[in-house]
Amino acid sequence: MIELLRRWDSVKHPRAYVYKAAGRMWACRIGSVQMEAPVEELPEPTSLVPSPDALAEFEARHDMLQILKTLPPRQRQVLSLSLQSFTPAEIAEQLELDPGTVRAHLMRARRAAAVRIKQEEGQ
Repeated sequence: MIELLRRWDSVKHPRAYVYKAAGRMWACRIGSVQMEAPVEELPEPTSLVPSPDALAEFEARHDMLQILKTLPPRQRQVLSLSLQSFTPAEIAEQLELDPGTVRAHLMRARRAAAVRIKQEEGQ
């Protein structure tokens, strides 16, 4: 957000700029972060997990992160932004790609994710 504030007069799409800057910062730090596996049983609701719905939402996000890890980097990037409600046009501008290219990456990513989900359901 500080980077956005510094460049406020020249930024046309603040939301896309923030995501792009945050993505770059995240990429620099990702090497030191390790994912934790969800636990089998959860004790009574706590302030960290106030309701059963919150746990289901966490598990869905965790499952989606595992699927995203299997995708090629560009497809992972495009699908991740799409899941955050960015339109293909916004994604194209943010990543400096043609909107048609973004739609093609989204199509391939969604197909690969669907295949992965079907594989996991079969296990």
